[in-house]
Amino acid sequence: MLAIRNLSKSYGGARPRLVLRDVTLDVGPGEYVALMGESGVGKSTLLNLIAGLDEPDAGSVSLDGATITALADAERTRLRRERIGFVFQAFHLLPHLTVAQNVALPLALNGASAHDRVVRVGQMLEAVGLAAAAASFPRELSGGEMQRVAIARALVHRPQLLLADEPTGNLDQDAAAQVLALLREQVKREGSAGILVTHSPIAAATADRVLTLTADGLKE
Repeated sequence: MLAIRNLSKSYGGARPRLVLRDVTLDVGPGEYVALMGESGVGKSTLLNLIAGLDEPDAGSVSLDGATITALADAERTRLRRERIGFVFQAFHLLPHLTVAQNVALPLALNGASAHDRVVRVGQMLEAVGLAAAAASFPRELSGGEMQRVAIARALVHRPQLLLADEPTGNLDQDAAAQVLALLREQVKREGSAGILVTHSPIAAATADRVLTLTADGLKE
């Protein structure tokens, strides 16, 4: 499903800083992988490269036969919109849209009917415990509630690849457990490939495999 080969990335000008070195990883359909590591080691950078939000210095990323790193910008955007769900640390909710409209956005961009959008958004908001907040705006929500909206939006179009960057960082223990169960259930039910970036051993324990990203690459 997801194949990462010899991925490297550095930032900077005359004296670039190497962030990722020769990362290789395979994630199969229905497999849920947790990625841990110290702050600054490149976990978020790796997710951005996988999603095609950034370009590597070397290496490739392929999803179900499509080589993301070889696509033009417009093609990467289309693939990301249709086949990838991304839970960002910073939520990235649109402030002028209601909770329901934020969650419906991937469905609208992918051409889903109005009926299908209503049904699927209702299901996802119920799943994250926010059905009563459908008409609210992001400014009216707590940080934990915004995180759950972001998770619902990432899952609503049943993506082939789910990328979650510290999805429980703003949640209390009970809400975190609910969200972790939902993420795992989505990966298993849809046969998606899932990668969870987390600092929490409790969160990582919900995955099928736990990998650690170091300056020298990935380690089991």
